[in-house]
Amino acid sequence: MVLTQIAKLAARLLMTMVMGSVCFSVAMAQDGRSLKGVVELFTSQGCVSCPPADRAFETLVNQPDVVALAYHVDYWNYRGWVDTLGSADNTARQYAYARSFGRSGVYTPQAVLNGRVQMKGTDSQALSGKIDTLKSSGDGLTVKVNADIRGDELAVNIGSGQGQADVVVVYFKRRKEVDVLKGENKGQRITYLNSVTDIQSVGMWRGDAVNISLPAKVLRTDGCDGFAVLLQSSTPAGDPGKILGAAMVFAPTPTVNPADYKP
Repeated sequence: MVLTQIAKLAARLLMTMVMGSVCFSVAMAQDGRSLKGVVELFTSQGCVSCPPADRAFETLVNQPDVVALAYHVDYWNYRGWVDTLGSADNTARQYAYARSFGRSGVYTPQAVLNGRVQMKGTDSQALSGKIDTLKSSGDGLTVKVNADIRGDELAVNIGSGQGQADVVVVYFKRRKEVDVLKGENKGQRITYLNSVTDIQSVGMWRGDAVNISLPAKVLRTDGCDGFAVLLQSSTPAGDPGKILGAAMVFAPTPTVNPADYKP
């Protein structure tokens, strides 16, 4: 009986190690050394046009050379369903982009690419193609940004370059399935990926290489949630501008503590 229990514990430890290595392997593939662009999707559970964009967004999430972030806005809540992932901060970021682009309003589903251009977010091929075009024209990610989880710290390393920009950390939940019970998408079960939960400006970059350490406890410990680092310039009015560099890291799966095991 004891041997059987030990074998089960060993299997659990092995599975945890494998899942943890998967999370870190994805993180290393998106550490800023080979990224071609950033796609920010503004979406809502209460928007009838958004589910196709959410499905297109999944294609971008699965591209290891793209940082894909979904911001759920709250201005469709009045239609009968309160977006369970929405926030006023996400809405504020979209309106700030509208001011940057000289637009009079916002809409969903809207995608912002590299902080430079906006377009409808329903066509993954068009979005991916536009990212390629931006990169080939010199409007891609030009500053090296690396990020990693080291013990109880989030370590961010930014290389040298031209100009100045804010260091923005965007925390997100990797996967969430939602049953929409009311509103325009009533009856649908929708899977949402890389849904933003918090946005923080943690420093300023002025062209010189810089290292920043942040507490890792802000990440969840019960799943592969994570964060993205955006090196983003600002307009004279302080609204978000072009993104110069980026990195994405997924939190590792928590390990099993042998001390908690009781045969």
